[in-house]
Amino acid sequence: MTSVIIASSLILTVAVLVLLFRIQTLVSVLKGSHDTVGTSNKVNGALMIIVPLALLLAVVWYHPYAAKEYHLPVASMHGVWTDNLFWTTLGIVVAMFLITNIALFYCAFAYQYDPNRKASYYHDNPKVEIAWTIAPAIIMTVLVIMGYLVWHDTVEAPYDKDAEVIEIMGKQFAWQVRYPGKDGALGKYDFRLIDDAKGNEFGINFEDNNANDDFLARELRIPKGKPVRLKIRARDVLHSVYMPHFRVKMDAVPGMPTEFVFTPTKTTEEMRTETGNAKFNYELACTEICGKGHFAMKYIIIVEEQEDYKKWYASQKTFLEEKPEFKGKGMNSLKKKNLANQEKEQKEKASKQQASL
Repeated sequence: MTSVIIASSLILTVAVLVLLFRIQTLVSVLKGSHDTVGTSNKVNGALMIIVPLALLLAVVWYHPYAAKEYHLPVASMHGVWTDNLFWTTLGIVVAMFLITNIALFYCAFAYQYDPNRKASYYHDNPKVEIAWTIAPAIIMTVLVIMGYLVWHDTVEAPYDKDAEVIEIMGKQFAWQVRYPGKDGALGKYDFRLIDDAKGNEFGINFEDNNANDDFLARELRIPKGKPVRLKIRARDVLHSVYMPHFRVKMDAVPGMPTEFVFTPTKTTEEMRTETGNAKFNYELACTEICGKGHFAMKYIIIVEEQEDYKKWYASQKTFLEEKPEFKGKGMNSLKKKNLANQEKEQKEKASKQQASL
């Protein structure tokens, strides 16, 4: 309500000033002293200072409200690096914006039309040209290097060998999560092994021994204070893994696995205390318009202390414990099955040809 009152007051103030200006103009016309160029020139010159200053003050006034409402608290080490990079870049851009626009509007005010002043011709200045070419190049180079270091530490760097490895697979329209089990290594997969009807949605190759202790989870659980490496892939169309509080965003591309590393720094309970929201939950969302069921691609993330995470991890049943019929099944058994089916089809075809003769 206060914001509406302030906005209404500003609009009324501007309207009154416009009306006063119009009245002054009409009075000067009636007196025969109206100078079209002089009056409008002075008013526009003054507005070149008043309007930018008013807008700048409005931005400064509104910034705390916008930051409080729209800036999410950060909950990962990588998120701190990303935020620092963002605010550094924004600070440089804002500083350059203010410098250039202050110069622009000041010149428009200071060099407004004056019948007693003549324009001067200033064709070029090599030193100034060199300065405003080199300065932005240096700033851009620094920002690019800072960005590359953050990217390298989260995507390309050979991270801690003890990092928790978790696979996230996107499909229309849900997320699936697979953990590597006690051996810490995910088993191989192949899209030809996908069997939704029987439950092998990942297409896991159980001829690979690393797959024998893999297990699936209904929520994404991760430990606080330990690096987490997300192995990301898509099964059908383009999806995108987005975890706003951790500042994680990575596309899930069909046929091209990607990965992302981050270290959570706040548990779910700690974030609930910080936000004052007892029902708060971290979320994994898809930020690609992946089809009509896109809205359903929401997945709960639970961050907990490492001891609690270990207990939960140890209590999970492996995929093979829940579905023992997949034991030992993989690409070789699939090839044998396909060969058997081909031989059967050939025999049936041959018998039909003989019968027709």
